[in-house]
Amino acid sequence: MFTVERMYDVMPPGVVMGLAWTAMGGSTLFVETSLRWAQDKDAKGEKDGSLEVTGQLGEVMKESARIAYTLARAFLMQQAPDNEYLVTSHIHLHVPEGATPKNGSSAGCTIITALLSLAMGRPVRQNLAMTGDVSLTGKILPVGGIKERTIAAKRAGMTCINLPAENKKDFCDLAGFITEGLEVHFMEHYHQIFDITFPEEQAEALAVER
Repeated sequence: MFTVERMYDVMPPGVVMGLAWTAMGGSTLFVETSLRWAQDKDAKGEKDGSLEVTGQLGEVMKESARIAYTLARAFLMQQAPDNEYLVTSHIHLHVPEGATPKNGSSAGCTIITALLSLAMGRPVRQNLAMTGDVSLTGKILPVGGIKERTIAAKRAGMTCINLPAENKKDFCDLAGFITEGLEVHFMEHYHQIFDITFPEEQAEALAVER
């Protein structure tokens, strides 16, 4: 028997649910980001921001975080050249449950998305979970344990999942009772994740609220 403890009923900007494989099966993995402090744009001298990472992450996952940070900064500059949030801000990235060691290489996409969500002030789709590492050029890399990760997403009530394109066969091999009711997207490059995670209608709704 498994129980589900969702830290967030509604995920705010800067928080994204990832999917992990563990020895006990699949589990959800929240990535949280928050502003530590922002530099004055008019200040002289060095303006480059930084990323602090906590949550008892192993070297592999810390490396994924550094790559994700670099890619998120470059991607945001392409999407919104006037948004310098990730360039000038000092950001704290945390993966909760710090007592549990984490050293996988499948959270790259989740980390990028959390950073972009924070920088834009836009929450992600509330029914969405994702998994997959990313290369420095934005290519989505395959992961193992697709069955366990998919079950973890369903157990958490997520109905939309982003998976690496190279894992499509693994997903198609799953039993129907596991895949039933899921909206699944298979990604080759990060820009495909962005379009699904931050739909235009969501941006329009936020603009109306503001």
